[in-house]
Amino acid sequence: MQLVPPALERLIDSFARLPGIGKKTASRLALHVLRNSPGEAQELSAALAHLHSSINLCSSCFAFSENDPCAICGDSRRTAELVCVVEQPGDLIAIEKTGVFRGQYHILHGVLSPIDGIGPEEIKIRELLNRVNNGVVKELLIATSSTVPGEATASYLLDKLQNSKVRVTRLAYGIPMGMDIKYADKYTLARAIEGRGLAI
Repeated sequence: MQLVPPALERLIDSFARLPGIGKKTASRLALHVLRNSPGEAQELSAALAHLHSSINLCSSCFAFSENDPCAICGDSRRTAELVCVVEQPGDLIAIEKTGVFRGQYHILHGVLSPIDGIGPEEIKIRELLNRVNNGVVKELLIATSSTVPGEATASYLLDKLQNSKVRVTRLAYGIPMGMDIKYADKYTLARAIEGRGLAI
């Protein structure tokens, strides 16, 4: 005997394919949609249906945007001389929330991972190198994660850019604000010492 109607089961399966959503959460979401009015379900359906047709990649930074250039690349108050290289659109959002970065971005849409078959051609590295070669960029801030693939991507970029006139910098890594130094692991502490800056 089938306890869950097939239409509801399909919705649960669809939600369960989303990252970070297990079967339990997917069931709660599907039941929530079912309990709401048909109008709200149709609104959700319409939003999903129009997502891919409404959003494209910015031709400059490759952020998701409804306009080209995106709001950041089209903002005259942002400098095109400073470009922050990030792995994914979510990284751009995290940096923007700080309110301190006034340059532009370049989203790679992934990291190098040979074991997964992801090489330089599968992400936006060629486009980044073309952007650097156009002569506008003066500093490239590499903001990849400190994971093995993130570090491998950063190393690859450093190698490719070693003969360019662009200043290449990395995000500083080390002790988080408010952390007692004796609780830091040796790798975090080593990175903090290696990446130390001026105190004033």
